Amino acid sequence: MVLVPTSLSSLKRAKRLMEKYHNIPMDYADATLVCLAEDLSISEIVTFDKRDFGIYRLPSGRPFHLLP
Repeated sequence: MVLVPTSLSSLKRAKRLMEKYHNIPMDYADATLVCLAEDLSISEIVTFDKRDFGIYRLPSGRPFHLLP
């Protein structure tokens, strides 16, 4: 496990993502995971929440690769 400290820019990005996906709605936990994936250039997400993470997109516009 790796502890990754958050930054003010990541918190602002999380807020923007929650506003962008307000119709889902995206919660803070999902927003911070998407930000972390963006910051670390990760496109694979382990989740049972395929409904929401199937909608969220990477900055490139591509969907996440969902596991399992």
